[in-house]
Amino acid sequence: MAEKENTQGKDVVGSVLVVGGGIAGIQASLDLADSGYYVHMTETKSAIGGVMAQLDKTFPTNDCSMCVISPKLVECGRHLNIDLMTLTEIEEVTGEMGNFTVKLRQNARYIDMDKCTACGECAKVCPIDTPNMFDEGLRDRKAAFKLYPQGMPSAYAIEKRGTAPCKATCPAHVSIQGYIALINDGRYKEALKLFKQDHPFPGICGRVCHHPCESECSRNDVDQPLAIRELHRFLYFLTYFQVDSIGILFGRDTHFNELLSESRDGILF
Repeated sequence: MAEKENTQGKDVVGSVLVVGGGIAGIQASLDLADSGYYVHMTETKSAIGGVMAQLDKTFPTNDCSMCVISPKLVECGRHLNIDLMTLTEIEEVTGEMGNFTVKLRQNARYIDMDKCTACGECAKVCPIDTPNMFDEGLRDRKAAFKLYPQGMPSAYAIEKRGTAPCKATCPAHVSIQGYIALINDGRYKEALKLFKQDHPFPGICGRVCHHPCESECSRNDVDQPLAIRELHRFLYFLTYFQVDSIGILFGRDTHFNELLSESRDGILF
């Protein structure tokens, strides 16, 4: 029996995997790390904190939950024996007690954590709004977001829900959903710049393309697809006339009317 215990002791690995970055996982990781173990902490969200970070007060002392958890978040993020792995899911666990092998899947954050300073500029220019599930959907947030202000790691993330069917179908693989979101936000020059990253000729694309993207548009399920080919022409129109204001499109500019009357090739429609 003693020989068996010694043999098992030789196979024991001196590192620990903690699954979940809630208050229990954070405290367990800190205790293990202070005891000399190297801790791998996994969390499916972009920051640790769990439900306690969402609470205002804690029972029964009625203490501020963030006042309690914030020091632990900072200590957990800075501890040399703790490796934080956010946006990570467990796919497979093999081995035996004391010597497990775990297969993990870490989803992309789409932001370099080493370069991110949490300035929030990416969220300011992001055109996509989505329900903020950290606040239980009571308000919206941008697709470029920080889970909550005190979140650890203190870096932003970008939420992507796979490749849009229109982009996957487009022969030029243009970021259709991206430039349409920019057009909807009134940022036409940025939309044109994004389009030209993959296709330098929006005017030609707006005429000869057989627009398979429209047949794959998810709006077909509830309504009609977006007029994507005509939006290509719209972007070319902006380039040709060097339009800066959407008001020009509706004939509220004398210079625009003169240019349109002088055009001989029907560049818009």
